[in-house]
Amino acid sequence: MINNLLAFVNSENIYLIANWGIIPFWFMLIFFPNNGLTTFFVQSIVVPLILGVAYVYLSYNLYLENDIFDGFELYKGLDGLYSMFANEYLLLIFWLHFLAISLFAGAWIARDARKYFIPKIIVIPSLVLTYFTGPVGLVIYWFFRIFFAKKISFDD
Repeated sequence: MINNLLAFVNSENIYLIANWGIIPFWFMLIFFPNNGLTTFFVQSIVVPLILGVAYVYLSYNLYLENDIFDGFELYKGLDGLYSMFANEYLLLIFWLHFLAISLFAGAWIARDARKYFIPKIIVIPSLVLTYFTGPVGLVIYWFFRIFFAKKISFDD
């Protein structure tokens, strides 16, 4: 039983489950931002915790494979980053990182839009852009937010 589970929990399946599994949470944010289930699953620690468990599991496998910092060339330039992403575990760890942070930003947008009564017609494109492009959606939302909040705030 344990061997079957470990055989199933490989990098490819973690990628597919995380990639497809995050989509319902984005739909919840887009279509039901004020729903109790959305608040529980998306605007809490639940999804980042699930992604964090996968992150730790992959980090542990990376540790077992070799020295966890062997090949960690993030700050050695673009070629170092490219070679670092050649490692399947590190690539997937960073992808999980992106999924978690983007969803966190999307949840903040949904909460903030509720606070300033920003219409869904403006929030939805910002959320979609945040899902696909991360910071671009956040910046676009922030510009709309200035108009509705009637203030420019960098620390809100």
